Amino acid sequence: MARRIESLFVTGPAGRLEALLEEPDDVSPLEAALVCHPHPAHGGTMHNKVVYRIARGLRRAGAVVLRFNYRGVNLSEGAYDEGNGELEDARACLEYLRSRYPALPITLAGFSFGSRIVLRLGRETSDIRRIIAVGFPAIYKDTTYLAAPVPRIFVQSTHDQFGSVEMIEQVVASLEEPKQLILVEAKDHFFAGGLEQLEETIAGL
Repeated sequence: MARRIESLFVTGPAGRLEALLEEPDDVSPLEAALVCHPHPAHGGTMHNKVVYRIARGLRRAGAVVLRFNYRGVNLSEGAYDEGNGELEDARACLEYLRSRYPALPITLAGFSFGSRIVLRLGRETSDIRRIIAVGFPAIYKDTTYLAAPVPRIFVQSTHDQFGSVEMIEQVVASLEEPKQLILVEAKDHFFAGGLEQLEETIAGL
């Protein structure tokens, strides 16, 4: 059974959302994963190289993966909404994913701005298998939304200019279990020099 790739549009609260659904190679999906991209006001899209590596790692682990563009990005309708509308977009895509694969457990994953979105989304429900927060921007001091009732896995570059090792260690240490921090040797926030290790890390979770 070859991997299926499907370009589609999800109905969002501000209009249709451009999305890409990919099933794993040669196996039936074991879980369904929603992957959220970095900040739309700074060039973030679902085709970001870190997002792509997260999605490929999850597919290698047997997940069907849904990536999408927030409102106002590429073919998605609407306009940037300071994170609140983007959270609504993610919620709409999560519901779509659930409707397509109702029997599968759900993983939420996101990079940078997207990690904040999935952590906020994960607070709303207890039926999420896990949240994978990649490149979490620990420079932001508000961490109240991190208290989610599901396992949270933080994957961070060792030289992330928006969340140093010391910063992310402090954030994760302040959280209640279940939680995990994995450091990937890389040169910057975008995992330069460490994309292969990032993908291997995600595939092995």
